[in-house]
Amino acid sequence: MAPSHLSRRSLLAAGGAAAVALGAAGASPSAAAAEPADNPVDTPAEALRRLLAGNRRFTSGHGRHPHQGLADLHRLAAGQHPFAVTVGCADSRVAPEVLFDQGLGDLFDNRVAGNIVDDLLLGSVEFAVEEFGSLLIVVLGHERCGAITATIDAIRTGGEAPGHIGTIVDGLRPVVEPVLNQPGDPVENGVRANIAAQVQALSARSTIIAEKVHQGALRVVGARYDLDNGRVSLVA
Repeated sequence: MAPSHLSRRSLLAAGGAAAVALGAAGASPSAAAAEPADNPVDTPAEALRRLLAGNRRFTSGHGRHPHQGLADLHRLAAGQHPFAVTVGCADSRVAPEVLFDQGLGDLFDNRVAGNIVDDLLLGSVEFAVEEFGSLLIVVLGHERCGAITATIDAIRTGGEAPGHIGTIVDGLRPVVEPVLNQPGDPVENGVRANIAAQVQALSARSTIIAEKVHQGALRVVGARYDLDNGRVSLVA
């Protein structure tokens, strides 16, 4: 018997069924209610400006904390329209909605220690780009990254990380090792090299992403989050 293929539309249909169930339990959102609450973001440049403006609000202590109420929850039960995708580290201090001052339905978050673009994460990013029309992908690294530090320690000592942490180290080793002896702080060098490597990997490994970038419908950028002051700066 030939294997069946689960289409992207069937995945969305399944998600829609769950949304209907949620709406029946609380509110009863219509399809129109799924539209974004703010002015729509129409270009990759507008998407980036919105994120950076949100980060400025966050760092100045003037965050709006948008789209975080029950009304937003009910509105989004009918469907989502995230304008940007984040590929970030699982670090508890690096929460994209908080540091970009965004809310429910705004960002399609993908977080894993070391913000490594493996096949599973790449499929998740492609899904958002293909199905929701997200306009921007931000690879978000941060200073003093523990995954980078663990990789450097393993390289220098010749040791192995315990359990499945070794998988993270193995994924980062090809990125970190070439910059290990460069001038400056080795962890910071590794963080920046990793951001650039993951940005490059997204387009190099994904036809879906590369085509949309070529068409001008999508932009991929790298950014670094400063843990001390909360500022996000573009680095790739």
